[in-house]
Amino acid sequence: MVISKETRGVIIALHKNGLTGKSIAARKIAPQSKIYCIIKNFKERGSIVAKKAPGRPRKTSKHQDRLLKVFQLRDRATSSAELAQEWQQAGVSASARTVRRAVLEQGLDSRRAAKKPLLSRKNIRDRLILCKRYRVDCKVIFSDESPFRLFGTSGKQLVRRRQVERYHQSRLMPTVKHPETIHVWGCFSAKGVGSLTVLPKNTAMNKKWYQNVLREQLLPTVPEQ
Repeated sequence: MVISKETRGVIIALHKNGLTGKSIAARKIAPQSKIYCIIKNFKERGSIVAKKAPGRPRKTSKHQDRLLKVFQLRDRATSSAELAQEWQQAGVSASARTVRRAVLEQGLDSRRAAKKPLLSRKNIRDRLILCKRYRVDCKVIFSDESPFRLFGTSGKQLVRRRQVERYHQSRLMPTVKHPETIHVWGCFSAKGVGSLTVLPKNTAMNKKWYQNVLREQLLPTVPEQ
């Protein structure tokens, strides 16, 4: 039962006038147990404002929280259940849900990992050497090609639906067996983007097309860039 601030003020005023807790309770303004608590709080703190409850005591210490953070930073892909097992071996009994809350408090959110091409140490070293060699001279042009589907998407599409709406027409992602695809080639340099070439539908970039694009598109673009 929540006692309003005004009622607390009345109880303390009656108490100051010499009434006992039992006498105040006889006026039926609040339960007797609450009245005793309000009077005790006023004697200890000199305030009629209710003392905030401390809540459930924390299950782990700061040292144990830091240890959990070390486990997570050591392997970023470790799941909450696996972290709970490691934590248990260190003497902390906690559920995966408790682990998720503890890790979240330390600023380690669970997010989808970004995808990038796998680079070996040699690839990284060679790219760094190339960048340092041409960082002053801007006469470098980059080119690449990419396929685009004309219908649907090659990735996942998330929808919000109820359990029984799995095959509802508006919740589906339509697919076709052999979607039409176009390949696009483009280039850019420090001065901006260059020419763009769109190959005919369902035509992949092969040796013949690549040589033709370099001859007809890249070479004329170089003097402009």
